Amino acid sequence: MTTHAGRSRSATPASAPAVDTPVLATQELRVTFAGRGGRAGAHAVDGVNLDLRTGEIVALVGESGCGKSTLARALLGLERPSAGRVVFEGEPLRYATRALRAYRRRVQLVLQDPTGALNPRHTVYDAVAEGLRIHEGHARDERERVAGALSRSGLRPPERFLLSYPHELSGGQRQRVVIAGALILDPEVIVADEPVASLDVSVRGEILRLLLRLRADPGLSALVVTHDLGLAWNIADRVAVMYLGRIVEVGPVEEVLTAPSHPYTQALLSVLPESGASSPVVLAGEPPDPTRVPGGCRFHARCQVLASGRAQGVADRCRGEDPGVLEGGTEARVACHWANAGD
Repeated sequence: MTTHAGRSRSATPASAPAVDTPVLATQELRVTFAGRGGRAGAHAVDGVNLDLRTGEIVALVGESGCGKSTLARALLGLERPSAGRVVFEGEPLRYATRALRAYRRRVQLVLQDPTGALNPRHTVYDAVAEGLRIHEGHARDERERVAGALSRSGLRPPERFLLSYPHELSGGQRQRVVIAGALILDPEVIVADEPVASLDVSVRGEILRLLLRLRADPGLSALVVTHDLGLAWNIADRVAVMYLGRIVEVGPVEEVLTAPSHPYTQALLSVLPESGASSPVVLAGEPPDPTRVPGGCRFHARCQVLASGRAQGVADRCRGEDPGVLEGGTEARVACHWANAGD
């Protein structure tokens, strides 16, 4: 796979601090939704250790329904963990109203649908100023800060957009307004949930370039939730691959996306033109029901390596032994008996 133009890559971002404390992390995080009518609960997030360093972009990738958005909501304090914890700057997240309010000022969400995220009756000015007013009231420098956030998000000159309504903007401009609304509070972390999924191909590149420019801010980190490995390749420093509530592979993006270890990652990559794969890997069946997590490796029933007989030396372990939860940190790790056996 070749690197796309316009991106200089390294395993560790140049802006990363010397200290080893992540700005945001999860520790053995679990989120289980109770079943109805006596049904078993759904293990949406089932033991996740994930670190985000200062100045770093981490892409969280996987199929729909794997738990990515639930993990993102837990990181934002919108879902309380069933077990484990979220840690911000070395301190566990507290769920008291005042503590959450202060936390959400510093960790901001960018939604995937800018049309749904913006009130059609509010001007761009009011949409961007909303978060500022919630946290600071009507600040004297409000107009200056709104204009600055719009300019930083690429809407220049900002005065041209202040009194516009969402329906008067293009899809890319609306997404920039949403990003400006997140930036106005100068957060340390942005959690972007499928930030280009609802945009036309013609404007996806614009938003990607914006995210890369924001990456140059030494105090800003981002977790980008996506099903698009091509997007991860373009913008991320590290990538975490999620399947059925767990991280199954994590590491520097170049390492994971050029030499994937987990069969699931290999299958996801095989459909990309850049992968060089002779043919896409077609996974059998649908992802398992999170209320009935299979024993052994949770991917084994769909695993193309196991089905082909190449995992013969560890096949029994694949079917009967859980590979376990991956640790946090920045090193490359994989939860796969076959990959760890070196076959």
